[in-house]
Amino acid sequence: MTPVELSRTVLRAVRRAVDEGELAVTVPERAVVALPGPGGCGDYSTNIALRLARPAGQPAQRVAEILRPHLVEQDGVGDVVVTGPGFINISLSGTADPVASLVREIRERGTAYGHGDALAGQVVALRVPYEARAEVVADALVRIVAAQGGRAETGHGEPVNLRPVPAPEDPAPLGPDAARWALLHPAAHDRPRITADHLVQREGNPLFRVRYAHARTRALSRNAARLGFDAVPGEVEGAEVRELVAALADHPRVIAASAVHRAPDRLARHLVTVADAALPFLPTVLPYGEEKPSAAHRSRLALAEAAGTVLAGGLSLLGIDAPDHL
Repeated sequence: MTPVELSRTVLRAVRRAVDEGELAVTVPERAVVALPGPGGCGDYSTNIALRLARPAGQPAQRVAEILRPHLVEQDGVGDVVVTGPGFINISLSGTADPVASLVREIRERGTAYGHGDALAGQVVALRVPYEARAEVVADALVRIVAAQGGRAETGHGEPVNLRPVPAPEDPAPLGPDAARWALLHPAAHDRPRITADHLVQREGNPLFRVRYAHARTRALSRNAARLGFDAVPGEVEGAEVRELVAALADHPRVIAASAVHRAPDRLARHLVTVADAALPFLPTVLPYGEEKPSAAHRSRLALAEAAGTVLAGGLSLLGIDAPDHL
């Protein structure tokens, strides 16, 4: 079961508890699932009980205990344990590895991984001023909204409903990709910086880190082919894996939130999170010295390629190129 499927499973459990009169809440559109934190257990954890506690008028632990039996009876769920203030820890049934399942889902969906139906059938009207940043934000939102099943229509009529803080100067000298990043990465209420820092190929430049991480994953695939092996999803161990897997699993939620809240900056910042989690992991993928390629190397390569796919897909939604060589 993938994180997206598990999120739907959690929502089904909430809906069943509501239908049976055990909880008096509105079923949320999304349930966040992630790898368990300190003190947690199982394959995944969700904070849905903490989110529902206030509207339900009950302690989060009580909400979690109400949801527990409804989750246990769901297909694919092996066990459910409530920890801390109300975190629900879920162990999947069977022997399927959650990391391998996530990687397989990303490989199957490609750059469309994370696309969903949060805005299915909806028309989002974007009315923007005649200003460069507003135009770029609206252009990105057309793609992001479409990725969630909706359709965005842009125009310049009144009343304006999308007015990010304008750029202090013309971003065109930065070039198309750096200019778009400079306008999209800050939150709408923040004034963008139009400086040459966006062109510097150094660690301090977030756009460079994102594109460099993507290019490194492509280089790993090329080098692995020269060594005679390819990627096969499987179990991946190591301290540097947890943050990367959590960031990849969170990608669908971020795209949906970016569409619903008309905030492409959320997606841009998430790509930085993915890149920063991937970069420490990538040097561990290929064999060293006389070491022969093993199943572990194939699994790590599959995870690295999944990270590259997520970065490429996210940059594409922002209208920014993801070069294979950098």
